[in-house]
Amino acid sequence: MIIGNKTFDTEHHTYIMGILNVTPDSFSDGGKWNTRDAALRHTEEMIADGMDLVDIGGESTRPGYTKLSDQEEMDRVVPMIEAVKAEFDIPISVDTYKSDVAKAALAAGADLVNDIWGLKYDEKMAEVIARSGAACCLMHNRAEAVYEDYLPDVLDDLRACVRLAKQAGIADEKIILDPGIGFGKTLEHNLQLTNHLEMLHTLGYPVLLGTSRKSMIGLTLDLPKEEREEGTLATTVLGVMKGCAFVRVHDVKKNRRAVDMTEAILHS
Repeated sequence: MIIGNKTFDTEHHTYIMGILNVTPDSFSDGGKWNTRDAALRHTEEMIADGMDLVDIGGESTRPGYTKLSDQEEMDRVVPMIEAVKAEFDIPISVDTYKSDVAKAALAAGADLVNDIWGLKYDEKMAEVIARSGAACCLMHNRAEAVYEDYLPDVLDDLRACVRLAKQAGIADEKIILDPGIGFGKTLEHNLQLTNHLEMLHTLGYPVLLGTSRKSMIGLTLDLPKEEREEGTLATTVLGVMKGCAFVRVHDVKKNRRAVDMTEAILHS
């Protein structure tokens, strides 16, 4: 799979997507990186720690988040994408579900659109991505955690996302799927889906796992967000064992080491 100017071997390796939130209200690190200099320093640090691509987000999607206008979100992410592109040779993902923001981000140099609604929120999103030739990550999501048959329903929902992508002309080799841990799911749903990540491979696309510091870990271990590192590492190891091509994380260095160690054992 090609993202930007980098080739990713999504069948044999797990890559690290580092999180760069340029938001004042992100659930985990709100306000820490929303100045240009701080964001660039953090990006440089994550690259040194082993990050393979960076995910830049301008609107928090934590539970109860405040929705931004398109212009506000663009004002946050576009200058940061331009700055990272100018300073570093690394693929850039933009974390947005709005087509106008995606269009501006792609024009600024983003290589991948990471859509938490899997093209279902904004009917223009699929066309914007298709026209750009960029890659996309389509996440499973529902407005409510109501299912008839949970795991098959998740697969069906993701198939619908893929259909939207294909109808718009997005190529198979440009699609990544995300099970959407923490979105439209109960704690039990999240644990069950994480335990059955391998079922997503039946859909035929690389899988991205995003569990870093999420409520699944906090509720399971009864820990605040700043103490969820070990729980995150456990999910990363499981993600590698289940064949995930990407893990989206805050703590790049420790997750990189966890991936490398797990792969060394699996490939021995």
